[in-house]
Amino acid sequence: MVDTLYVELGDRSYPIVIGSGLLDGGYDLSGFVRGSDCMVVSNETVAPLYYEKLLPNLAGRNVANVNLPDGEAYKTVATMQSIIDRLVETGANRDATVIALGGGVVGDIAGFAAACYLRGVNFIQVPTTLLAQVDSSVGGKTGVNHEKGKNLIGAFHQPQVVLVDTATLETLPDRELKAGLAEVIKHGAICDAEFFAWLEENMAALLRRDPDALVHAIRRSCEIKAEVVAADEREAGRRAVLNFGHTFGHAIEHCQGYGQWLHGEAVAAGMVMAADFGGMQAGELERLRNLVAAAGLPTSPPTAGADTLREAMGLDKKVQQKQLRFVLLDGLGRAFVTAEYDEPGLARILEAAD
Repeated sequence: MVDTLYVELGDRSYPIVIGSGLLDGGYDLSGFVRGSDCMVVSNETVAPLYYEKLLPNLAGRNVANVNLPDGEAYKTVATMQSIIDRLVETGANRDATVIALGGGVVGDIAGFAAACYLRGVNFIQVPTTLLAQVDSSVGGKTGVNHEKGKNLIGAFHQPQVVLVDTATLETLPDRELKAGLAEVIKHGAICDAEFFAWLEENMAALLRRDPDALVHAIRRSCEIKAEVVAADEREAGRRAVLNFGHTFGHAIEHCQGYGQWLHGEAVAAGMVMAADFGGMQAGELERLRNLVAAAGLPTSPPTAGADTLREAMGLDKKVQQKQLRFVLLDGLGRAFVTAEYDEPGLARILEAAD
């Protein structure tokens, strides 16, 4: 069964297609490919598993490819440049299509290359990790890291379609699956208390990769993100709630060294830190902490040093006029963004990393 929902952005609207076995010729992508030339961007881990399976979905097109090294450490301008170089080498024109086949790192880099090449070419997302399927492939954020901070270089560039083949999760390492669950938990925490409660009841099923549970978690996460993005495409206001846990989480990633803690692991600890910092009722904070722990994710930061984390947080993209802003919770399912916070309270949270 194929399930389709839409990100409503006027003339930039696009479908999210969810199903199992879609890469085995199960979904014709030709309607989303403008010209005759495609460039499939993948990495050295995913390409051997799924590149050949993707090709029947691109019948009749001229398909080139480039495989990137695997890992957050390679989410750099230099790696993005290698995609641009390959596009130039193949003579790709403005009607070319860049297709991201992989996890969030591949999608972010390939999307940024597509946004930059000839001032913007067609782009398709084929996410193969849970984190990418529920979060990074949807919404048009693309970019790479800078040595001073995460995702500091990038562009908004919406895909033509997001093709989610849940069968790809069968080859996903357990650690990566758990990292993706952090973003699933986030969606419930910020927007949907009922979904959060469903996750509490079904976390064991998700961890054992029950197909029905995974499809529900992916669809509801995509619905939530699509609704938020449709209301605020370029993060002028409401979309910032999707960064719940990320102000702390990005700082953790930066201080640990990209790839040492996975993005979802850092966000998981960051969500608990943010909920504690925001003064949630003790019972709801405990529910969040327990759900994160049930997913096999960290509930506290690594030893990094309060001052080091505070400095890294200063480069968060939500900072305005040198003022930190935080995504906090009034309660489960109710997120808000604020620049008003208690500095001693922040010090208390950061000192847990000393």
